[in-house]
Amino acid sequence: MPKVKTNSGAKKRFKISASGKIRRKHAYKSHILTKKSKKRKRNLGYFTNVDSTRLESVKLLLGMK
Repeated sequence: MPKVKTNSGAKKRFKISASGKIRRKHAYKSHILTKKSKKRKRNLGYFTNVDSTRLESVKLLLGMK
């Protein structure tokens, strides 16, 4: 059986945590930041887990399945 290639865009955007969960960054943190509140920008900076509805497709892109 051939090797499964990892999607090169996905490997830059997702990280796997120590417990095996897939982590992602928030969107809307790159530009037009003056109108966004400090609290909103701070919370957008943190990582979050990939939603369960998207988990299978992200695993496929990362070559985990």
